[in-house]
Amino acid sequence: MPLPIFFAAPHRVMFLAGTVQALATMAFWSFEMGGRYAGLWTVPSWPLLALFPPSVLHALLISCGVLPLFIFGFILTAGPRWQGAGELSPRDFLPAFFLLASGWLLVWAALLLPRLLVAGLALAVGGWMAVALTLTRIARHRATDREHIAFVALAAWLGAAGLGAFGAFAAGGAPLWARLGTSLAVWGFLLPVFLTVAHRMLPFFTSSAVPGYVLRRPAWALRALLGLGLAHGMLTFLEQPQWLWLADLPAMFVAARLTSLWWSRAAMQNRMLAVLHLAFAWLGVAFALFALQSVVRGVLPGFLGQAPLHALTLGFFASMLLGMASRVTMGHSGRPVAADNAMWWAFCMMQAAAIMRVVSEWPALPGAYPLMWLSSALWLGAFAVWAGRFAPAFWRPRADGKPG
Repeated sequence: MPLPIFFAAPHRVMFLAGTVQALATMAFWSFEMGGRYAGLWTVPSWPLLALFPPSVLHALLISCGVLPLFIFGFILTAGPRWQGAGELSPRDFLPAFFLLASGWLLVWAALLLPRLLVAGLALAVGGWMAVALTLTRIARHRATDREHIAFVALAAWLGAAGLGAFGAFAAGGAPLWARLGTSLAVWGFLLPVFLTVAHRMLPFFTSSAVPGYVLRRPAWALRALLGLGLAHGMLTFLEQPQWLWLADLPAMFVAARLTSLWWSRAAMQNRMLAVLHLAFAWLGVAFALFALQSVVRGVLPGFLGQAPLHALTLGFFASMLLGMASRVTMGHSGRPVAADNAMWWAFCMMQAAAIMRVVSEWPALPGAYPLMWLSSALWLGAFAVWAGRFAPAFWRPRADGKPG
């Protein structure tokens, strides 16, 4: 691997780290799901899991270890352009990359040596804070629109706090620290970032490819969804699920409004745009499931289980990630921006994984654990297909000979 090329741009280092982390995380979780829950084989007794619940480790790895690396690669590439601030130099992102990579390597080693977990999370928090500082600096740059990058920078700090809360739990803190970490990571960081990026980029991408498309970015809708998402996260942390519908029901209507506002029949003829629009449509579905679960909680406790959360994380987050990461990789490797068969099949597999995971929580369905395992295997397969197609671009020179 030619290191000067690999270290030349933030999306190269962060996307490759995210790819490796995604494949490792889902391979591990699929193996654990198949053995520990579905009973398909015997799994080893990892020393860490005697101290750190598997469900919490899964939440930690996905919400703080996989998705953020892609987010950082995207926003450190696109954010300066949003503000007209110019490209970042390697010193702006490489220290954060090395801290994050070193930290997550120690977290994996902690499966066998649990005492390494706190040190690994501390390094990862340091890398995350370095990214947040860079984003804060970018957000201060004079520009016509500073709201989007300001929301992302604030979300990055909330995400760092969430990872720190996981670290407090790993150091022996009460379970509420893990609950706080999950709430901050999902509702304080992931949802705000994915919402903000979609609000800025989805109508822009569509308008650039569809003649006559009217670009609409209603600021009220973004602010409403951000506020309602934070309210959901706070109620979840406070363990008040019976009131979640107060946030989720209006959020469902706002998300549905944006979906219909941005939808274009012509855009669906373009597979790259179709990926982004279909991914965003999951947001309204997720909020609808959350609202339904909250409303019927008194009559049907436990109804839908983790289905709403996976509609959000698998349906919206992971699907949108495939589309955005593919577009950045193609555009910044000097290749035409178009969804080829590999990307399309990876996206379709991700949709199947999301639907299967949501359906597996249906209360009358027998054999839920095997279905959950199959969903995890499809998630892994989707990312493996995507990685096989796009990962080499992270260490190869641009096809058009340009730097970066």
